[in-house]
Amino acid sequence: MSYDLPPGPPPTDPPGSGPETLDSRGGARLTSSTGPAPVRGRRTAVIAVVGALGVVAVGGAAWAAWSFLSTGAQPAEALPAKTIAYASVDLDPSGGQKIEALRTLKKFPAFEDQVGLDTDDDVREWIFDQIQDESGCADLDYDDDIAPWLGDRFAVAAVDTGGDTPTPVFVVQVSDADAADQGLGKLRECAGGSDNVAWHIDGDWALLGEDQKTVDGIADDAADSSLADDDDYQQWTDAAGDSGIVSMYAAPAAGKVLADNLGGLGGLALGSSALACPAPCSGVSLTDGETAPDEVTDALKDFKGAAATIRFDDGGLELELAADPAATGQAVTGGDDGAEAVSALPDDTAAAIGLSFEKGWLTDLVDQFAKASGESSDDLLAEAGEQLGIELPGDVETLVGESLTLAVDGDFDPSSITGLPGVDGNAGPSGIGVKVIGEADDIEGVLDKLRASAGGADGGVLDSDSDGDVVAIGPDADYRKVLLENGGLGDSDPFKTVVEHADDAAAILYVNFAAGDHWLAELAGDDAEVRDNLKPLEALGMSAWVDDDTAHAVLKITTD
Repeated sequence: MSYDLPPGPPPTDPPGSGPETLDSRGGARLTSSTGPAPVRGRRTAVIAVVGALGVVAVGGAAWAAWSFLSTGAQPAEALPAKTIAYASVDLDPSGGQKIEALRTLKKFPAFEDQVGLDTDDDVREWIFDQIQDESGCADLDYDDDIAPWLGDRFAVAAVDTGGDTPTPVFVVQVSDADAADQGLGKLRECAGGSDNVAWHIDGDWALLGEDQKTVDGIADDAADSSLADDDDYQQWTDAAGDSGIVSMYAAPAAGKVLADNLGGLGGLALGSSALACPAPCSGVSLTDGETAPDEVTDALKDFKGAAATIRFDDGGLELELAADPAATGQAVTGGDDGAEAVSALPDDTAAAIGLSFEKGWLTDLVDQFAKASGESSDDLLAEAGEQLGIELPGDVETLVGESLTLAVDGDFDPSSITGLPGVDGNAGPSGIGVKVIGEADDIEGVLDKLRASAGGADGGVLDSDSDGDVVAIGPDADYRKVLLENGGLGDSDPFKTVVEHADDAAAILYVNFAAGDHWLAELAGDDAEVRDNLKPLEALGMSAWVDDDTAHAVLKITTD
């Protein structure tokens, strides 16, 4: 059973009634009569009072919970459905995230020294003060010119208005339209009275753009069909999880816009953006006058959308992404055993990267790279195989097994990686190695080929030990023995806190900042200030998985 709660605080008195005084004999309104009240009336009144108090208590608790968990109105309501890209900031998010954010940030001395905000401070005023200090608009007063109308939510968006490129527009939440109009006018005067700033205020939102006609048109389009009601927007933002302090969205049309404009983006490194090019295109770049390969633009035109959220949660900060799998490179995100080898590492592991690959991943990867580069995939595989002394793609797919992880021990000594192993008495890296779960005999066979091809020049990096279906690879014989054991990292609290969906993740990154003697803080050396600001960090984790044709990724960092 559910109830629709009215906006605002619940009423404390029944409509149309004034305060009443109840006496101890029965709860009737006081009169001049002094006769004893009937017992039945006394019992009935007590029941009525308790019942009324119960209704008020339940109603108040329900309203409080609703206020705490509700996300409230969002800037997407003021934008049209044909918005291409959108990013919003919420200074008063749901679920007490403002309190959580300040509680987390106050663990860092630099935040206390430089910002010094408390949970009951006005974040908007602090931001205004920083901007005012930089802009020199000394005539503006926050209490008089800004506070009476400025809300807690803001957004920047790119909107399709029929031109060659999307139109930028800003959205600001307002609480008083008249005060907002006056305040924006003062802000424009402070900026030199520029004619390139126009706004449209409707209800709780002000739209700001470069000219009045465009801003009014965007507002009219939003009234007809808002971004908040758009099916694609709802699908992807829901997939990105609970709302937070920052929300981002890329519409399906964003892929086509980017594809149409790739040719004019000289020097763009395609691999630098998940939306610009799937993972196989890493390293391909454009110079002025060149156009992107057809495979790249076709993939972008088929783009289905993406969304991301940044939120504070349980003493940490997390970024959650949901996207079209084609935008993240399906060839290397199809596995679901990325955590198997990672979870079996020692629980004091300092860092680990775990991967799993879908069958045929290397062939798909090379095929897509060959199409982008104009070379033959067979030639690429043959050339690489000849240089390495192995057969491609089969030997590499055997080598990575079902689950592979690169691990760093909690007592790892960074100085051990300086110089070449075996040169000038250098024993090589210690406390670092690779753990592979798969067909051990076949994996060892591929390693034999690689060692033979290297002719001893690998310096022990390809040395290995195996036990059952586990192979440990690396120059440190003692650490290889540790890797062969079944450790408990997957059951440790730091790992479980920062790594989500470990059971079906294709890729995992895990860093324990407190491992050893808090190695991260120790990197600061004698700099006490830096060390004190690094010490609150506990762990960082990232996991990526695919579910129901949606690629997910969560990056999380926690504090102690």
